[in-house]
Amino acid sequence: MTQKVAVLGTGKIGEALLSGMIRGGWAPADLLVTARRAERAEELRTRYGVTPVTNVEAAKTADTLILTVKPQDMGTLLDELAPHVPADRLVISGAAGIPTSFFESRLAAGTPVVRVMTNTPALVDEAMSVISAGSHASEADLAHAEEIFGAVGKTLRVPEGQQDACTALSGSGPAYFFYLVEAMTDAGILLGLPRDKAHDLIVQSAIGAATMLRDSGEHPVKLRENVTSPAGTTINAIRELENHGVRAALIAALEAARDRSRELASGSNTK
Repeated sequence: MTQKVAVLGTGKIGEALLSGMIRGGWAPADLLVTARRAERAEELRTRYGVTPVTNVEAAKTADTLILTVKPQDMGTLLDELAPHVPADRLVISGAAGIPTSFFESRLAAGTPVVRVMTNTPALVDEAMSVISAGSHASEADLAHAEEIFGAVGKTLRVPEGQQDACTALSGSGPAYFFYLVEAMTDAGILLGLPRDKAHDLIVQSAIGAATMLRDSGEHPVKLRENVTSPAGTTINAIRELENHGVRAALIAALEAARDRSRELASGSNTK
């Protein structure tokens, strides 16, 4: 943990990563940050004791660069960084849809690049971060990325060809659950419950169900069957979900997210 790590474009996810790393034992003196606005950089310095720098300074001095800017801004950032990034720097990209080859073609030959797709539960140390190696990334580079992102949740290594699918499932995944909770809350109101009580019932049910999925080792079908008694309330609800094509809609939605990730990778309509 004596290496210097720089987070470039420190938004909410970048800040969550910084916070988790500090709790995990990184010294604030070894953490550098860049931000578009000077007041944002100063806010991070005050809150965490980290050092604000320019993008060029980060490229020259940090051992690991974590790029957390939006996908549409990544090309501009790389143009700025490329003349200053030695080939022994580890570059970690957190941008959805952009392949490691995009970085390798713009940086010095042999630069190790690791692609990471994390998600917003990093804000509460429950992220799912999916890690893939570029052409020049070593086992040590992957382990270092796991150490960093393990500070804010779980990590999983996959071949880069699976990254678009992982983006659809876990990168965008929290939004689907929020959407479901929103819909169930509205249903609770329709059934006569106050919004706050409906919200509390659904959120705790979601936490309990997720914990059972994680800890029981049971297949989700088995867990669902345990709740579904003959001619009961649950099977009637499941029937309506099937009648309305919810399963098919979810599959179609994930395919759409996967396809959009591929569009980003191809540079098509990156806004």
